[in-house]
Amino acid sequence: MLRQLISIFRSDNPLAAMGENFARMLKITYDTTLRAGDIYFGKDVTPEDRTWVYKQDVQVNKLERRIRKQVIAHLSLSGTAADLPYCLLLMSLVKDVERLGDYAKNLTEVVDFYKAPLPDDEIVAELHEIRDGVETAFAATAEVFEKSDMDRAVALIQEGKSLARRCDILIESIARSDHNASTTTAVVLGARFYKRIGGHVLNVLSSVVMPLHKLDYYDEKAIMTGED
Repeated sequence: MLRQLISIFRSDNPLAAMGENFARMLKITYDTTLRAGDIYFGKDVTPEDRTWVYKQDVQVNKLERRIRKQVIAHLSLSGTAADLPYCLLLMSLVKDVERLGDYAKNLTEVVDFYKAPLPDDEIVAELHEIRDGVETAFAATAEVFEKSDMDRAVALIQEGKSLARRCDILIESIARSDHNASTTTAVVLGARFYKRIGGHVLNVLSSVVMPLHKLDYYDEKAIMTGED
């Protein structure tokens, strides 16, 4: 169904305008996630950077509401029943992208819990690698979605599931460490927020490989066998 939705986005169908807004949401949240990571890891940022992240989140929320309004208006017209599955798919994807903006914003708020730089140790090095993996998957998502590239989506989903497990293991490691309370809080929150950012990226990628009723779930057996 995703291939048909992408075709509609490229046509004169009213859903095309919704597709443009969705693409804008995806681009904004990707840029916001990168900036939020810089703020979290303390990379030469200014107070204006955090304000910028909040402003971008407002734009994402506005785009979500606009798409919802467009969907409702479109489905209220006669002869649009055939578009209902595509609208349901889009509404689900839009919510995932909106949550990406929220978690990026939350990531910037972690700096309120610690003032000193994060320690240069194996735990934080692992968190850096998790960040790189999440951002790499996010960077590829728009193209994978647009091309409906199932093979690439499957690979990214598998990598993303591995990153999620690494987040859980990292939290166990920090729990056994001798870091102070503020550092422990910062690393645990960072791991959790990157896990959630990665999770919502995977939800978008799942639309490439899974049917609508299994959206947000990844069932390798169903992909291989065609089971419902």
